[in-house]
Amino acid sequence: MEKKVLANLEKCYSIAPLQYQGAPHILVAAEKKNRCILFDADGNEKATVWEGPGGVMTMVQVPGSDGQFLATHKFYSPNDSKEARIVSATPDGQGGWTIRTLVDLPFVHRFDILESGGHYYLIACALKSGHEYKDDWSSPGKVFAAELPADVTAYDEDHQLKLEVIRDGMLKNHGYYKVTENGTESSLICCDNGVFRFYPPAQPGEDWRVEELLDTPASDATMVDLNGDGELELLVLSPFHGDEIRIYEKKENGYEAVYEYPEKAEFLHAIWSGTINGQPVAVIGHRKGARRLMIFSWDAKKGGYAFKTIDDDCGPANAYGYSHNGKDILIATNREIDEIAMYLF
Repeated sequence: MEKKVLANLEKCYSIAPLQYQGAPHILVAAEKKNRCILFDADGNEKATVWEGPGGVMTMVQVPGSDGQFLATHKFYSPNDSKEARIVSATPDGQGGWTIRTLVDLPFVHRFDILESGGHYYLIACALKSGHEYKDDWSSPGKVFAAELPADVTAYDEDHQLKLEVIRDGMLKNHGYYKVTENGTESSLICCDNGVFRFYPPAQPGEDWRVEELLDTPASDATMVDLNGDGELELLVLSPFHGDEIRIYEKKENGYEAVYEYPEKAEFLHAIWSGTINGQPVAVIGHRKGARRLMIFSWDAKKGGYAFKTIDDDCGPANAYGYSHNGKDILIATNREIDEIAMYLF
């Protein structure tokens, strides 16, 4: 494995893929007031999308577009996100992007675009729904949704997209991961109430379907078939910004914990699953203590789950993997050392 430092960006945080001008790119943006950087798939810096305002928790490309994407702005921390919103960023044809407000949504932390029945849906998760003082969790978060409009540029500060609440009462509504299984897209959402899977409407106008997978307080989770048995395992970080990593397998009566990482990994945060060197993996990082970036996989020789450390003392906030020119690549925003890193396998 080889590591390259692509750039230094104070409190670097969000990562997203972006198809732009016929080629794959990677977006990286800051949690605090700083810029959003566009890299090509080889890790070369190509452009600054915006200089601010930052507070970028999530970025998602608009399906079928050339470089248009949605992003959160002004979510600076759980204690400073009353002015958070979702914006659209549209290429202006001159190497820049035009930024418009899609919807003001206080405390919006994660969001995504899901496809179902030929239609696209926006799903957005607010960490909490109100805030009066530091570390105030008295107003639980919510999950919002809307059918994605054909033209997001029709919306701005004065004409905003209307969202509906599809789930409320979700305390510390932090974790989000898109799961695609048998061609069906769904949202894995984690909060203190547990781990839930949201399925978009089969047809416009129908309800979202919500399935409870666990009632364990959770910060983040992903689903991936690590052991090759044809069933997706559930890897969960617990509790909110917690220190426990567990792998659950689907049994007759639901998901049961079958593995626990042997150490306390303080302030767990980064999570990604996919394939590296032909093997299904989950990549996990934590922001305090040893501040490691780790790979979890199935060890066929030992007949059990195993982990290895990719990097130490780096404090990853997020990670994202992809394949390019025959290489498996992992991008990590090592927030605690202001480092955007590329790991080549």
